[in-house]
Amino acid sequence: MTINQYCIIMAGGAGSRFWPMSRDSYPKQFLDILGTGKSFLQETFARFARIVPSENILVVTGHSYVERVRQQLPEIAPSQILAEPLRRNTAPCIAYAAYRILSANPHATMVVTPADHYIANEQEFLQVIQNGLNFAANNDSLITLGIKPTRPEINYGYIQFNVSEQQDFGKQKVYRVKTFTEKPDAELAKIFLSSGEFLWNSGIFIWNIKTICRALKKYLPDVAALFEKGAKIYNTPDEAAFIADAYAECRNISIDYGIMEKADNAYCFAGHFGWSDLGTWYSLYSHKRKDPSGNVIDAPETMLYDVSNTVVFSGDKQKLIVLRGLENYLVIDSDDVLLVCPNNDNDFKEIIKDVPVKKGSKYM
Repeated sequence: MTINQYCIIMAGGAGSRFWPMSRDSYPKQFLDILGTGKSFLQETFARFARIVPSENILVVTGHSYVERVRQQLPEIAPSQILAEPLRRNTAPCIAYAAYRILSANPHATMVVTPADHYIANEQEFLQVIQNGLNFAANNDSLITLGIKPTRPEINYGYIQFNVSEQQDFGKQKVYRVKTFTEKPDAELAKIFLSSGEFLWNSGIFIWNIKTICRALKKYLPDVAALFEKGAKIYNTPDEAAFIADAYAECRNISIDYGIMEKADNAYCFAGHFGWSDLGTWYSLYSHKRKDPSGNVIDAPETMLYDVSNTVVFSGDKQKLIVLRGLENYLVIDSDDVLLVCPNNDNDFKEIIKDVPVKKGSKYM
C-alpha cells in the first residue's frame, strides 16, 4: 500500500435491472441484495481499502446520491465524494477523477471500478489488482481486467487478447489487447469460449495518471480540454460550479468506446476469482445459495408448494409469501410494487420499458 495508489469507485448508475428493489432514488449500489449486511458500495470500498489507502479512495456518484454515500461511508471525507451533476457515462466520470487526482499527485496510479461487482475470492482478486497497479506504475499502458469465461455468456462484453504478445510480470501474464467486442449472440459467444482467446470484459481499469490523461487528450480531446481547465480549481470551493459547467458541455461517451477500443497500448490481466457484475436478477440467481428445489429465497416467511428455480425476494419485510406451481420465476416484493414474472432478461426488459410509459416515473 503506497500513497501513490488510488481507487475510483463509479457509483452513479440507476441499476434499473434490479427493479423494483432498485429505484432511481435508491439504486442497487446502495442496497444489500446479497444479504451480507453491507451494500454493494460498502463491500467495494472495504475490498479496495485492503490495498489502497482509504483516503485515496474516491467515489464518483450523482449529485442526488451524495448524501447516501456519506451515510454508507461515514469514514471518508466529503472531498472524497465527486458529485456528477448529470449522467455522462464512464469517460467523463473517469476524466473528472483523473484530472482531480493529477492536480494533487502527478505520480498517482489508479484502479477504476464499478461499485456493484461480486467477487468470490477477494484475496486472489486483490493480488491481480495489485499486480496491475505495480505494472501500470512504470509502464505506459491502459490495463483492463479480463475474466476467464466459464460459459458462453451473452450479457458481457469480451476482450480478445493476442496470444503471441504476452509478457510475464511476476506470476501474472500481461497480454496485449487485440479487439473489444460488445455483447455477442449465443452462437458467437460459443465461438469465443472455444477459441481460448477471449475474456469477459469486467469494466475494471488500471493505469497511471499521466497515461490516462495522455489518452484522453489523444482520443477524446474535447473531453480532456473541459476537465483540464480545472487544474487550479479542484479541491477549492469553486469546484462544484466548474464541474456543473463542464458536464453541461460534455458529451455522453463510454471509456471503452472513447479510448480503449482505439488505443494501441491497451493490455489486459486475466483473472479467475468468481466474478460477476450482478447486472440482473438472473445473474444474482447463479451466485446465491439455493434450497433443495433450486430456489433463492431472501424473505423472512415463505410457504412454497411445487416451486423450483425461483427467486423470492422481499428483504426484511414481515410478510408471509405463499406460492404454488412456479418454475424459473421472479417474485420480488418491494414496498409499492409486487413483481411476478419469468426469470429471463427478455421478459424483464419488456416490463422495465413499459412501466414508465404506462405508469410514469412514480414506480421507477
